[in-house]
Amino acid sequence: MKVLLYLENKSSVSVSGIGRALSHQEEALKANGIEVTFDPKDTYDIAHINSYGPKSYHLLKKLKKKGIKVVVHGHSTHEDFRESFRLWKLMAPFYNHMMNRMYTKADLIITPTPYSKKLIENYKNVTAEVKAISNGIKLEDYKYNPQYVEEFKERFNITNEKVVIGVGFYFKRKGIDDFFEVARKMKDVKFIWFGYLNKILTTSYILKAIKHKPDNVILPGYIKGNIIKGAFSYASCMFFPTHEETEGIVALEALATNLTLVTRDIGVYEGWLENNVNCYKGKTNEEFVSLIRKAIDEDNTSIHEEGYKVVEERTLKKVGKQLKDEYTELLNKK
Repeated sequence: MKVLLYLENKSSVSVSGIGRALSHQEEALKANGIEVTFDPKDTYDIAHINSYGPKSYHLLKKLKKKGIKVVVHGHSTHEDFRESFRLWKLMAPFYNHMMNRMYTKADLIITPTPYSKKLIENYKNVTAEVKAISNGIKLEDYKYNPQYVEEFKERFNITNEKVVIGVGFYFKRKGIDDFFEVARKMKDVKFIWFGYLNKILTTSYILKAIKHKPDNVILPGYIKGNIIKGAFSYASCMFFPTHEETEGIVALEALATNLTLVTRDIGVYEGWLENNVNCYKGKTNEEFVSLIRKAIDEDNTSIHEEGYKVVEERTLKKVGKQLKDEYTELLNKK
């Protein structure tokens, strides 16, 4: 079997969750003996489209005419586009229209969680079957490495300080404003938010929040490689106060590094992230402060052990097997 993995404007979104999900798809499929191509002009048995733009839609229609089955990946929903980019309210009708037309023409829709599956199934005119398959995690990338920890500490001039990290674009949806407010109440802790968004795209509300952030918050921008891996290994807590996700790869990364996860109690986590079992969930900044103190000061061994069980069920090998099964079933349908 040979599969086309397609992502429109691939280079411009490589650092996003969708870009990382695409690389996970590639590794997951190859781990299960499936040949992969990124060239739409190549020959292949099935197409797996990861974007919703005009080029993606044109490709989808072209492939359908040729009789090639098309999987559309449900990375996004109407709900998680809210509170993101500047002028998102004006862009939302156009973006939602592009998303819907892809979903309504797909032969199969794959989305990361039962939560996003339920949302997409309820969109108008979606008749394709929707399956929930995690974006997966490459566990071997998150093993503890003392060299990475030292590189992280040196980069941020850290000796013995307690560190809380967050990861994501500068979106209100990601909860970066609450990250600042919680940090303001915990002056003895260093907070580092990894991520970036061009000022042109960032809302004025978030730009103002960034301008007035507390002194114990560091915004180093987008960082990859050894330093970010060292951050995951050294930090006392991952604080991810997101309001809406289709899965949240950074949550999986925290669990994979035995980093205590403090996150918002939202629908996407139902059925796989359980409060006080494999993570801590809160709803208000006061609760977040208390939970972060718990993550920093108490023994969280059982939380880490249970969290690791979650990611063990989402390895790329297992995800690839699920994708292969769905592709096979789709190809066998008349």
